[in-house]
Amino acid sequence: MIKYVIHGGKPLYGEIDISGAKNAAVAIIPAALMVDGPCRIENIPQISDVTMLLNILKEMGASVRTINRSTMEIDCSGIRKAEATFDMMRKIRASYYLIGAMLGRFRSAVVAMPGGCNFGGVRPIDQHIKGFEAMGAKVTLLQGGLINCATPNGLHGASIYLDVVSVGATINVMLAAALADGQTVIENAAREPHIVDLANFLNSMGADIRGAGTNVIKVRGVTQLHGGTYSIIPDQIEAGTYMAAVAGTGGDVLIRNVIPKHMDCISGKLREMGVTIIENGDSIRVIRSGPIRRTNFKTLPYPGFPTDMQPQVSTVLCLAQGTSMVTEGVWDNRYKYVDELAKMGARIKVDGRVAVIEGVEGLTGAPIRAMDLRAGAALVIAGLCASGVTEIDGVNYIERGYESIIEKLQGVGADIQAVSFPDEEAASPREVG
Repeated sequence: MIKYVIHGGKPLYGEIDISGAKNAAVAIIPAALMVDGPCRIENIPQISDVTMLLNILKEMGASVRTINRSTMEIDCSGIRKAEATFDMMRKIRASYYLIGAMLGRFRSAVVAMPGGCNFGGVRPIDQHIKGFEAMGAKVTLLQGGLINCATPNGLHGASIYLDVVSVGATINVMLAAALADGQTVIENAAREPHIVDLANFLNSMGADIRGAGTNVIKVRGVTQLHGGTYSIIPDQIEAGTYMAAVAGTGGDVLIRNVIPKHMDCISGKLREMGVTIIENGDSIRVIRSGPIRRTNFKTLPYPGFPTDMQPQVSTVLCLAQGTSMVTEGVWDNRYKYVDELAKMGARIKVDGRVAVIEGVEGLTGAPIRAMDLRAGAALVIAGLCASGVTEIDGVNYIERGYESIIEKLQGVGADIQAVSFPDEEAASPREVG
Protein backbone atom coordinates (compact mmCIF):
# COMPACT_ATOMS: atom_id res chain seq x y z
CA MET A 1 0.00 0.00 0.00
CA ILE A 2 1.43 3.35 -1.10
CA LYS A 3 0.65 6.61 0.66
CA TYR A 4 1.83 10.15 0.14
CA VAL A 5 3.51 11.59 3.21
CA ILE A 6 3.74 15.38 3.26
CA HIS A 7 5.52 17.66 5.71
CA GLY A 8 3.68 20.87 4.92
CA GLY A 9 3.99 24.57 5.52
CA LYS A 10 6.65 25.27 2.90
CA PRO A 11 6.16 27.83 0.09
CA LEU A 12 6.94 26.62 -3.43
CA TYR A 13 9.65 28.09 -5.67
CA GLY A 14 10.97 27.00 -9.05
CA GLU A 15 9.63 25.63 -12.33
CA ILE A 16 7.17 22.86 -13.27
CA ASP A 17 6.69 21.39 -16.75
CA ILE A 18 3.11 20.39 -17.61
CA SER A 19 2.42 17.06 -19.31
CA GLY A 20 0.01 16.26 -22.12
CA ALA A 21 -3.68 16.63 -21.37
CA LYS A 22 -5.23 13.59 -19.72
CA ASN A 23 -8.71 14.37 -21.03
CA ALA A 24 -7.40 14.72 -24.59
CA ALA A 25 -5.25 11.60 -24.41
CA VAL A 26 -8.06 9.35 -23.20
CA ALA A 27 -10.15 10.41 -26.22
CA ILE A 28 -7.37 10.40 -28.83
CA ILE A 29 -6.08 6.92 -27.92
CA PRO A 30 -9.49 5.27 -28.56
CA ALA A 31 -9.73 7.36 -31.76
CA ALA A 32 -6.57 5.61 -32.99
CA LEU A 33 -8.76 2.50 -33.30
CA MET A 34 -10.42 4.15 -36.32
CA VAL A 35 -7.19 4.88 -38.20
CA ASP A 36 -5.96 2.61 -40.98
CA GLY A 37 -2.23 2.63 -40.32
CA PRO A 38 0.17 3.68 -37.58
CA CYS A 39 -0.47 6.83 -35.51
CA ARG A 40 2.49 8.48 -33.87
CA ILE A 41 1.10 10.35 -30.85
CA GLU A 42 3.39 12.74 -28.99
CA ASN A 43 3.12 14.41 -25.57
CA ILE A 44 1.21 11.47 -24.07
CA PRO A 45 1.03 11.76 -20.25
CA GLN A 46 2.46 8.86 -18.28
CA ILE A 47 -0.60 8.16 -16.11
CA SER A 48 -2.50 5.03 -15.20
CA ASP A 49 -5.58 5.89 -17.30
CA VAL A 50 -3.41 6.06 -20.41
CA THR A 51 -1.68 2.79 -19.54
CA MET A 52 -5.06 1.11 -19.10
CA LEU A 53 -6.36 2.31 -22.48
CA LEU A 54 -3.18 1.22 -24.26
CA ASN A 55 -3.48 -2.21 -22.62
CA ILE A 56 -7.11 -2.46 -23.79
CA LEU A 57 -6.05 -1.74 -27.38
CA LYS A 58 -3.22 -4.28 -27.13
CA GLU A 59 -5.66 -6.90 -25.82
CA MET A 60 -7.81 -6.22 -28.87
CA GLY A 61 -4.85 -6.83 -31.17
CA ALA A 62 -3.30 -3.40 -31.68
CA SER A 63 0.43 -2.88 -32.06
CA VAL A 64 1.68 -0.35 -29.52
CA ARG A 65 5.31 0.71 -29.73
CA THR A 66 7.10 3.08 -27.36
CA ILE A 67 9.21 5.68 -29.17
CA ASN A 68 10.23 7.60 -26.04
CA ARG A 69 8.74 8.48 -22.66
CA SER A 70 5.96 10.62 -24.10
CA THR A 71 5.63 9.30 -27.66
CA MET A 72 3.83 6.13 -28.74
CA GLU A 73 3.13 4.58 -32.12
CA ILE A 74 -0.26 2.87 -32.25
CA ASP A 75 -1.35 0.69 -35.17
CA CYS A 76 -4.87 -0.71 -34.91
CA SER A 77 -5.18 -1.88 -38.51
CA GLY A 78 -4.87 -5.51 -37.39
CA ILE A 79 -7.87 -5.42 -35.02
CA ARG A 80 -10.76 -7.46 -36.36
CA LYS A 81 -13.30 -7.54 -33.50
CA ALA A 82 -15.54 -4.95 -31.87
CA GLU A 83 -15.08 -6.18 -28.32
CA ALA A 84 -12.68 -5.25 -25.53
CA THR A 85 -11.63 -6.80 -22.22
CA PHE A 86 -14.46 -6.05 -19.84
CA ASP A 87 -12.52 -6.17 -16.57
CA MET A 88 -10.10 -3.47 -17.71
CA MET A 89 -12.83 -1.31 -19.22
CA ARG A 90 -14.74 -1.20 -15.94
CA LYS A 91 -11.77 0.47 -14.26
CA ILE A 92 -11.73 3.60 -16.40
CA ARG A 93 -14.46 6.06 -17.35
CA ALA A 94 -12.94 6.94 -20.72
CA SER A 95 -13.41 3.36 -21.92
CA TYR A 96 -16.83 4.45 -23.17
CA TYR A 97 -15.10 6.35 -25.98
CA LEU A 98 -14.40 2.95 -27.48
CA ILE A 99 -18.14 2.72 -28.28
CA GLY A 100 -18.00 5.63 -30.71
CA ALA A 101 -14.69 4.47 -32.18
CA MET A 102 -15.92 0.88 -32.64
CA LEU A 103 -19.21 2.01 -34.17
CA GLY A 104 -17.31 4.16 -36.61
CA ARG A 105 -14.96 1.41 -37.68
CA PHE A 106 -16.89 -1.84 -37.20
CA ARG A 107 -20.50 -0.58 -37.14
CA SER A 108 -20.95 -2.45 -33.85
CA ALA A 109 -19.56 -2.43 -30.30
CA VAL A 110 -19.75 -4.41 -27.08
CA VAL A 111 -18.28 -2.61 -24.06
CA ALA A 112 -18.61 -2.50 -20.28
CA MET A 113 -20.20 0.37 -18.41
CA PRO A 114 -17.49 2.90 -17.54
CA GLY A 115 -15.70 3.10 -14.20
CA GLY A 116 -13.27 5.78 -12.96
CA CYS A 117 -14.09 8.28 -10.23
CA ASN A 118 -17.29 7.67 -8.31
CA PHE A 119 -19.13 10.93 -7.69
CA GLY A 120 -22.59 12.10 -8.61
CA GLY A 121 -23.85 8.52 -8.74
CA VAL A 122 -23.48 6.36 -11.84
CA ARG A 123 -22.27 8.53 -14.69
CA PRO A 124 -25.16 8.66 -17.16
CA ILE A 125 -24.59 7.91 -20.83
CA ASP A 126 -28.13 8.67 -21.99
CA GLN A 127 -26.93 11.48 -24.28
CA HIS A 128 -24.36 9.14 -25.85
CA ILE A 129 -27.09 6.58 -26.54
CA LYS A 130 -29.39 9.29 -27.93
CA GLY A 131 -26.71 10.25 -30.44
CA PHE A 132 -25.90 6.69 -31.46
CA GLU A 133 -29.58 5.84 -31.95
CA ALA A 134 -30.11 8.93 -34.09
CA MET A 135 -27.28 7.66 -36.31
CA GLY A 136 -28.93 4.28 -36.78
CA ALA A 137 -27.55 2.20 -33.91
CA LYS A 138 -29.64 -0.15 -31.83
CA VAL A 139 -28.40 0.02 -28.23
CA THR A 140 -29.11 -2.77 -25.74
CA LEU A 141 -28.05 -2.92 -22.11
CA LEU A 142 -27.05 -6.49 -21.28
CA GLN A 143 -26.60 -8.28 -17.98
CA GLY A 144 -23.32 -7.67 -16.20
CA GLY A 145 -23.23 -3.99 -17.11
CA LEU A 146 -22.49 -4.50 -20.80
CA ILE A 147 -23.61 -2.24 -23.63
CA ASN A 148 -24.27 -3.75 -27.06
CA CYS A 149 -24.50 -1.41 -30.04
CA ALA A 150 -25.39 -2.67 -33.50
CA THR A 151 -26.23 -0.91 -36.78
CA PRO A 152 -28.50 -3.24 -38.78
CA ASN A 153 -28.98 -0.62 -41.49
CA GLY A 154 -25.56 1.01 -41.29
CA LEU A 155 -24.31 4.13 -39.53
CA HIS A 156 -25.50 7.40 -41.04
CA GLY A 157 -25.28 11.09 -40.32
CA ALA A 158 -27.95 12.81 -38.25
CA SER A 159 -28.89 16.07 -36.57
CA ILE A 160 -28.40 15.62 -32.82
CA TYR A 161 -29.31 18.12 -30.13
CA LEU A 162 -27.77 17.24 -26.76
CA ASP A 163 -30.20 17.89 -23.91
CA VAL A 164 -27.32 18.88 -21.67
CA VAL A 165 -23.79 20.05 -22.48
CA SER A 166 -21.92 16.76 -22.23
CA VAL A 167 -18.22 16.42 -22.94
CA GLY A 168 -18.42 12.63 -23.13
CA ALA A 169 -21.41 12.57 -25.47
CA THR A 170 -19.89 15.24 -27.72
CA ILE A 171 -16.70 13.21 -28.07
CA ASN A 172 -18.43 9.87 -28.55
CA VAL A 173 -20.82 11.13 -31.24
CA MET A 174 -17.98 12.95 -32.98
CA LEU A 175 -15.95 9.71 -33.06
CA ALA A 176 -18.77 7.66 -34.55
CA ALA A 177 -19.67 10.37 -37.04
CA ALA A 178 -16.14 10.66 -38.44
CA LEU A 179 -16.61 7.42 -40.42
CA ALA A 180 -20.42 7.44 -40.77
CA ASP A 181 -22.22 7.93 -44.06
CA GLY A 182 -23.24 11.56 -44.60
CA GLN A 183 -23.11 14.60 -42.35
CA THR A 184 -23.73 14.73 -38.60
CA VAL A 185 -24.58 18.00 -36.85
CA ILE A 186 -24.10 18.10 -33.04
CA GLU A 187 -25.92 21.02 -31.41
CA ASN A 188 -25.41 22.18 -27.82
CA ALA A 189 -21.99 20.56 -28.06
CA ALA A 190 -19.37 20.91 -25.34
CA ARG A 191 -16.52 23.31 -26.12
CA GLU A 192 -13.61 22.13 -23.93
CA PRO A 193 -10.04 22.38 -25.28
CA HIS A 194 -9.67 18.60 -25.39
CA ILE A 195 -12.69 18.37 -27.73
CA VAL A 196 -10.90 20.73 -30.11
CA ASP A 197 -7.75 18.63 -29.72
CA LEU A 198 -9.61 15.43 -30.63
CA ALA A 199 -11.11 17.12 -33.70
CA ASN A 200 -7.66 18.33 -34.73
CA PHE A 201 -6.26 14.82 -34.31
CA LEU A 202 -9.03 13.27 -36.42
CA ASN A 203 -8.71 15.98 -39.09
CA SER A 204 -4.96 15.40 -39.28
CA MET A 205 -5.77 11.74 -40.03
CA GLY A 206 -8.21 12.68 -42.83
CA ALA A 207 -11.51 13.42 -41.06
CA ASP A 208 -13.74 16.38 -41.95
CA ILE A 209 -14.83 18.04 -38.68
CA ARG A 210 -15.71 21.70 -38.39
CA GLY A 211 -16.89 23.88 -35.52
CA ALA A 212 -15.10 22.14 -32.63
CA GLY A 213 -14.79 24.70 -29.85
CA THR A 214 -18.25 26.11 -30.64
CA ASN A 215 -21.66 24.77 -29.65
CA VAL A 216 -22.37 23.43 -33.15
CA ILE A 217 -20.04 20.79 -34.59
CA LYS A 218 -20.46 19.49 -38.15
CA VAL A 219 -18.89 16.16 -39.09
CA ARG A 220 -18.93 14.98 -42.68
CA GLY A 221 -18.14 11.28 -42.67
CA VAL A 222 -15.22 9.97 -44.70
CA THR A 223 -14.53 6.44 -45.86
CA GLN A 224 -11.11 6.06 -44.26
CA LEU A 225 -8.67 7.66 -41.84
CA HIS A 226 -4.95 7.41 -42.54
CA GLY A 227 -1.97 7.31 -40.22
CA GLY A 228 0.05 10.33 -39.19
CA THR A 229 1.74 12.19 -36.35
CA TYR A 230 0.01 14.34 -33.73
CA SER A 231 1.03 16.08 -30.49
CA ILE A 232 -1.45 16.34 -27.59
CA ILE A 233 -2.11 19.75 -26.01
CA PRO A 234 -0.85 20.58 -22.49
CA ASP A 235 -3.08 19.62 -19.56
CA GLN A 236 -5.23 22.55 -18.44
CA ILE A 237 -6.25 20.87 -15.16
CA GLU A 238 -2.75 19.74 -14.21
CA ALA A 239 -1.52 23.29 -14.74
CA GLY A 240 -4.44 24.67 -12.73
CA THR A 241 -3.73 22.26 -9.90
CA TYR A 242 -0.14 23.48 -9.54
CA MET A 243 -1.35 27.08 -9.78
CA ALA A 244 -3.72 26.37 -6.90
CA ALA A 245 -0.91 24.74 -4.93
CA VAL A 246 1.18 27.92 -5.18
CA ALA A 247 -1.88 29.98 -4.26
CA GLY A 248 -2.30 27.90 -1.12
CA THR A 249 1.31 27.58 0.04
CA GLY A 250 2.62 30.90 -1.21
CA GLY A 251 5.76 31.21 -3.30
CA ASP A 252 6.77 31.88 -6.90
CA VAL A 253 6.57 29.15 -9.56
CA LEU A 254 6.93 29.28 -13.35
CA ILE A 255 4.56 26.74 -14.93
CA ARG A 256 5.82 25.82 -18.38
CA ASN A 257 4.28 24.12 -21.43
CA VAL A 258 0.79 25.61 -21.09
CA ILE A 259 -1.64 27.40 -23.37
CA PRO A 260 -2.45 30.54 -21.31
CA LYS A 261 -5.76 31.10 -23.12
CA HIS A 262 -7.00 27.74 -21.84
CA MET A 263 -6.21 28.90 -18.30
CA ASP A 264 -8.24 32.15 -18.38
CA CYS A 265 -11.13 30.81 -16.29
CA ILE A 266 -8.71 29.61 -13.60
CA SER A 267 -6.29 32.53 -13.75
CA GLY A 268 -9.11 35.05 -13.38
CA LYS A 269 -10.43 33.43 -10.21
CA LEU A 270 -6.97 33.14 -8.65
CA ARG A 271 -6.37 36.84 -9.34
CA GLU A 272 -9.57 37.61 -7.41
CA MET A 273 -8.03 35.65 -4.52
CA GLY A 274 -4.94 37.87 -4.43
CA VAL A 275 -2.61 35.74 -6.57
CA THR A 276 -0.35 37.37 -9.15
CA ILE A 277 -0.56 35.66 -12.57
CA ILE A 278 1.92 36.64 -15.28
CA GLU A 279 1.28 35.12 -18.71
CA ASN A 280 3.97 34.47 -21.30
CA GLY A 281 3.81 32.74 -24.68
CA ASP A 282 3.74 29.18 -23.37
CA SER A 283 4.13 29.62 -19.62
CA ILE A 284 2.45 31.18 -16.58
CA ARG A 285 4.23 32.57 -13.54
CA VAL A 286 2.26 32.27 -10.29
CA ILE A 287 3.19 34.40 -7.25
CA ARG A 288 1.44 34.65 -3.89
CA SER A 289 2.96 36.50 -0.95
CA GLY A 290 0.02 38.35 0.61
CA PRO A 291 -3.16 37.02 2.22
CA ILE A 292 -5.68 34.88 0.34
CA ARG A 293 -8.90 36.77 -0.33
CA ARG A 294 -12.34 35.22 -0.19
CA THR A 295 -14.34 34.75 -3.38
CA ASN A 296 -17.35 32.94 -4.81
CA PHE A 297 -17.52 30.76 -7.91
CA LYS A 298 -19.74 28.32 -9.75
CA THR A 299 -18.53 25.50 -11.97
CA LEU A 300 -19.85 25.53 -15.52
CA PRO A 301 -19.04 23.95 -18.90
CA TYR A 302 -16.09 25.53 -20.71
CA PRO A 303 -15.30 28.42 -20.95
CA GLY A 304 -16.73 28.62 -17.43
CA PHE A 305 -14.85 27.55 -14.33
CA PRO A 306 -14.07 23.82 -14.69
CA THR A 307 -15.61 21.30 -12.32
CA ASP A 308 -12.28 19.46 -12.33
CA MET A 309 -10.72 22.45 -10.53
CA GLN A 310 -13.44 22.90 -7.92
CA PRO A 311 -11.88 20.75 -5.14
CA GLN A 312 -8.42 22.31 -5.55
CA VAL A 313 -9.56 25.94 -5.41
CA SER A 314 -12.08 25.19 -2.64
CA THR A 315 -9.19 23.83 -0.59
CA VAL A 316 -7.23 27.05 -1.04
CA LEU A 317 -10.30 29.06 0.03
CA CYS A 318 -10.20 27.21 3.35
CA LEU A 319 -7.27 29.54 4.13
CA ALA A 320 -8.86 32.73 2.80
CA GLN A 321 -9.83 35.76 4.86
CA GLY A 322 -13.59 35.64 5.19
CA THR A 323 -16.33 33.35 3.91
CA SER A 324 -16.54 31.99 0.37
CA MET A 325 -19.36 30.23 -1.45
CA VAL A 326 -18.83 27.51 -4.06
CA THR A 327 -21.61 26.15 -6.29
CA GLU A 328 -21.07 22.90 -8.17
CA GLY A 329 -22.96 23.38 -11.42
CA VAL A 330 -21.95 20.15 -13.19
CA TRP A 331 -22.08 17.16 -10.81
CA ASP A 332 -24.61 16.36 -8.10
CA ASN A 333 -22.11 15.25 -5.47
CA ARG A 334 -18.51 16.39 -5.67
CA TYR A 335 -17.84 17.28 -2.06
CA LYS A 336 -16.71 13.95 -0.65
CA TYR A 337 -13.32 15.47 0.15
CA VAL A 338 -14.91 17.94 2.60
CA ASP A 339 -14.95 15.43 5.45
CA GLU A 340 -11.23 14.83 4.94
CA LEU A 341 -10.48 18.56 5.01
CA ALA A 342 -12.50 18.84 8.22
CA LYS A 343 -10.03 16.43 9.86
CA MET A 344 -7.37 19.04 9.09
CA GLY A 345 -9.32 21.91 10.63
CA ALA A 346 -11.24 23.24 7.62
CA ARG A 347 -14.69 24.75 8.18
CA ILE A 348 -16.99 23.86 5.30
CA LYS A 349 -20.76 23.37 5.29
CA VAL A 350 -22.34 21.64 2.31
CA ASP A 351 -25.98 21.93 1.30
CA GLY A 352 -26.67 20.07 -1.93
CA ARG A 353 -24.51 21.63 -4.61
CA VAL A 354 -23.44 24.60 -2.48
CA ALA A 355 -20.47 24.71 -0.11
CA VAL A 356 -19.95 27.59 2.32
CA ILE A 357 -16.29 27.86 3.28
CA GLU A 358 -15.26 29.83 6.36
CA GLY A 359 -11.59 30.67 6.18
CA VAL A 360 -9.30 29.53 9.01
CA GLU A 361 -5.82 30.60 10.11
CA GLY A 362 -4.25 27.30 9.11
CA LEU A 363 -4.69 23.59 8.51
CA THR A 364 -3.10 20.80 10.54
CA GLY A 365 -1.71 17.58 9.07
CA ALA A 366 -3.78 14.41 9.52
CA PRO A 367 -4.27 10.93 8.02
CA ILE A 368 -6.74 11.36 5.14
CA ARG A 369 -8.02 9.42 2.14
CA ALA A 370 -8.46 10.42 -1.51
CA MET A 371 -11.95 9.61 -2.83
CA ASP A 372 -11.44 10.52 -6.49
CA LEU A 373 -8.86 12.03 -8.83
CA ARG A 374 -9.39 15.77 -8.35
CA ALA A 375 -10.33 15.44 -4.69
CA GLY A 376 -7.05 13.60 -4.24
CA ALA A 377 -5.18 16.49 -5.83
CA ALA A 378 -7.02 18.86 -3.48
CA LEU A 379 -5.87 16.83 -0.47
CA VAL A 380 -2.28 17.03 -1.71
CA ILE A 381 -2.65 20.82 -1.78
CA ALA A 382 -4.12 20.73 1.74
CA GLY A 383 -1.15 18.70 2.94
CA LEU A 384 1.30 21.13 1.34
CA CYS A 385 -0.41 24.03 3.13
CA ALA A 386 -0.84 22.34 6.52
CA SER A 387 1.49 22.38 9.49
CA GLY A 388 2.75 18.99 10.58
CA VAL A 389 2.51 15.68 8.72
CA THR A 390 -0.25 14.60 6.36
CA GLU A 391 -0.62 10.99 5.16
CA ILE A 392 -2.83 10.47 2.10
CA ASP A 393 -4.25 7.05 1.30
CA GLY A 394 -6.00 6.13 -1.96
CA VAL A 395 -3.27 7.67 -4.10
CA ASN A 396 -4.16 5.36 -7.00
CA TYR A 397 -6.88 7.90 -7.80
CA ILE A 398 -4.32 10.70 -8.01
CA GLU A 399 -2.03 8.73 -10.27
CA ARG A 400 -4.88 8.26 -12.75
CA GLY A 401 -4.38 11.84 -13.90
CA TYR A 402 -1.09 13.36 -12.69
CA GLU A 403 2.22 12.35 -14.20
CA SER A 404 5.18 12.34 -11.77
CA ILE A 405 3.32 14.49 -9.23
CA ILE A 406 5.79 13.63 -6.45
CA GLU A 407 8.85 14.54 -8.52
CA LYS A 408 7.29 17.74 -9.86
CA LEU A 409 6.35 18.98 -6.40
CA GLN A 410 9.73 17.99 -4.95
CA GLY A 411 11.32 20.02 -7.74
CA VAL A 412 9.72 23.21 -6.39
CA GLY A 413 10.61 22.56 -2.75
CA ALA A 414 7.73 20.46 -1.43
CA ASP A 415 8.50 17.84 1.22
CA ILE A 416 6.40 15.00 -0.21
CA GLN A 417 7.20 11.34 -0.67
CA ALA A 418 5.47 8.14 -1.71
CA VAL A 419 5.94 5.67 1.14
CA SER A 420 5.05 1.97 1.36
CA PHE A 421 2.94 0.94 4.34
CA PRO A 422 1.78 -2.55 5.38
CA ASP A 423 -1.75 -3.33 4.17
CA GLU A 424 -2.88 -3.94 7.74
CA GLU A 425 -2.00 -0.38 8.74
CA ALA A 426 -3.70 1.03 5.64
CA ALA A 427 -6.93 -0.76 6.60
CA SER A 428 -6.95 0.43 10.20
CA PRO A 429 -9.80 2.68 11.42
CA ARG A 430 -7.35 5.55 11.88
CA GLU A 431 -6.58 5.52 8.16
CA VAL A 432 -10.02 4.80 6.78
CA GLY A 433 -11.77 7.45 8.82
